[in-house]
Amino acid sequence: MAKKVVRVAVTGAAGQISYSLLFRLAAGDVFGPETSVELRLIEIEPAMGALAGVAMELDDCAFKNLASLEMTTDLAKGFDGVGWALLIGSVPRKKGMERRDLLGINGQIFKPQGRAIAENAAGDVRILVVGNPCNTNCLIARSNAPEVPADRWFSMMRLDQNRAQTQLAKRSGRPVASVTNMAVWGNHSTTQFPDYYHALIDGKPAPEVISDHAWLSGPFLETVQKRGAAVIEARGASSAASAASAVIDSVRSVEGLTPSGDFVSLGVASKGEYGIPEGLQFGFPIRSTGNGWEVVEGMAHTPDATRLIEATRDELLGERAEVTELLPG
Repeated sequence: MAKKVVRVAVTGAAGQISYSLLFRLAAGDVFGPETSVELRLIEIEPAMGALAGVAMELDDCAFKNLASLEMTTDLAKGFDGVGWALLIGSVPRKKGMERRDLLGINGQIFKPQGRAIAENAAGDVRILVVGNPCNTNCLIARSNAPEVPADRWFSMMRLDQNRAQTQLAKRSGRPVASVTNMAVWGNHSTTQFPDYYHALIDGKPAPEVISDHAWLSGPFLETVQKRGAAVIEARGASSAASAASAVIDSVRSVEGLTPSGDFVSLGVASKGEYGIPEGLQFGFPIRSTGNGWEVVEGMAHTPDATRLIEATRDELLGERAEVTELLPG
C-alpha cells in the first residue's frame, strides 16, 4: 500500500532550529513511519550555501521517509502545495535585545509569507509560526492571508509548556511524564502565565503536590518566563534544540487526538474565550478533537491568575498596535 505523503515547507531552513528539526522530520518522527515527507526548504540568498550543506547531510542519511527535497529563495515555489508550513526563519533575539526590537524587523518577513501561503499552499494547509515574536508574527501573517481560515494558524507556546512541566517535575521529584495539563496563557514572552493552578502531577493538582506555594507563585513563574534569556546568557545563542523539539510536539498535538481529559498549550486566534479580544493570537489550553481543535473552556481563575492573564493580554494588544501598518484593513 502506498504511503501517505505530506509536503512541508520550512523557512529559515539553514538555521539552528531547523538543523535540529529537519532530520527528525525526514526520519518520520513527526508524521509517523507510514507517511512520506516532501521537504520544501526556504532560505534567503546569503544562506543558500549553508542550506546546500544541510541538504547534503539529509541525503547522506538515506531516510526512507524523505520522498523529496527542494531548496529555494522563492516563497511561491517554497509554499506550493504544502500541507504544513513551519515558519521558523526570523531575526533571532540577541543578548541585550528586547522583544519589541524584533517587531518591526520580523513583521516585514511574515507579511509576504502570509500572502505567499494564501496564494500557493494546499487548501487544507496548517501553519505553525515559531520565529519570534511568534504570536504577533502569526497575527501579521494570518491577517495578510484572509483566504486561509483562522483556525489553521498556530503560534508556538509548547516550548513554554515543556519548560514549565520540567520545573514542576523537578520540584516534585516526579518524572516529567507525570505532569499534565500545563496551560501557558498569553504571549511567548516574560508576561506569559504558566498556569500551575490547573496543572496536574500524577493526576493531582500541582499546588497539592508542591506545598511551597511561594515557590509556585514566584521562582517557578520567573524561571519559565525568563528561560529564553537564561539560555541566551548561558550558551550565547537562543534556544534551538529545545525549540525544534517543541515544534514537533506542537505539530503532533494538532495532528493527533488529545487524550481524554488532557490539554496542551498552543497559540490560536481567539474567538472571545475568557474575555480575550477576538482575533488576538493568544496562548490557550487546547485539545485536538480529531476534526480540528478547540479551546478548553470553563476553567475558573483566581484573582492572581486573572491579573496575570490580563497583563499578557495587554502586552499582545500593545504589540498589535505597534504593527498596525502591517495589518490590512
